[in-house]
Amino acid sequence: MEKAPGQYLLLGVRPNGKPLVNESLSAEVQNEGHTRSLKLDAQLAPARLRAAGLHVLPRDHWLKRPRAEQAAAVVDVMRQRLDRAGESGQIGGLTILEPTASVLYYRGRWRPLGPRDSGDFVARRPQAYGADLWCFVRAEHGFPRALVDLPADDLTAAGCDEAWRTQAAIDALAGTPQAMRVGPASGAPGERRLDLFSPVPRWAQRYLELVGIPISRAKGALISYRVPKLAVDNLSVFFADMLWMHVSEEGGVA
Repeated sequence: MEKAPGQYLLLGVRPNGKPLVNESLSAEVQNEGHTRSLKLDAQLAPARLRAAGLHVLPRDHWLKRPRAEQAAAVVDVMRQRLDRAGESGQIGGLTILEPTASVLYYRGRWRPLGPRDSGDFVARRPQAYGADLWCFVRAEHGFPRALVDLPADDLTAAGCDEAWRTQAAIDALAGTPQAMRVGPASGAPGERRLDLFSPVPRWAQRYLELVGIPISRAKGALISYRVPKLAVDNLSVFFADMLWMHVSEEGGVA
């Protein structure tokens, strides 16, 4: 995957544990965090990659994402699904993302459905085997009335992708949008540190990993990336358009 002219993100594995690149390229591989990248002469790179048996993955294919929409439209679609859903009945072990809890502490937003809860919530429900399932649930006084399992739009996607985007839309409509903070990257004058406080869908993660490098998370953040200064404006627009985030500069407002 081409990050910039002559710069490539390495993806995938070869059968039987064989090295992804041959000896002619192994010295050029840069490992940082869980990412591997190559920096080659931009003119010679295509021929060298072909000779090594590597194929360039089209950028648009890798960055496939849903269309940009208003937050209200995303929530309306999900609520219309609940309107059409049948009675769900009692669901044991149901946990919800508390919509009024701070968007700056994701883990603290999760709690069991309680007797005073009425409304529509991003939730998870247990299953006999495997991880809890993602869903969108309508509750009245703590009793589930309707439920839609996720994913609902794209059955090949992960349920968390739709859940996290739906919650981001709910937060934005409530006037408490999720946050992205930009600050200095220690020891990297040409780069910036980007902090997120909530998990983001995989299509957003792919964009982050194409332009940046995951680093140890900053204090209070859920995840942090180091990105080139020139990429910050585009990333800010992307997260504001796709996940309705509030972008701030560390110590002030961006």
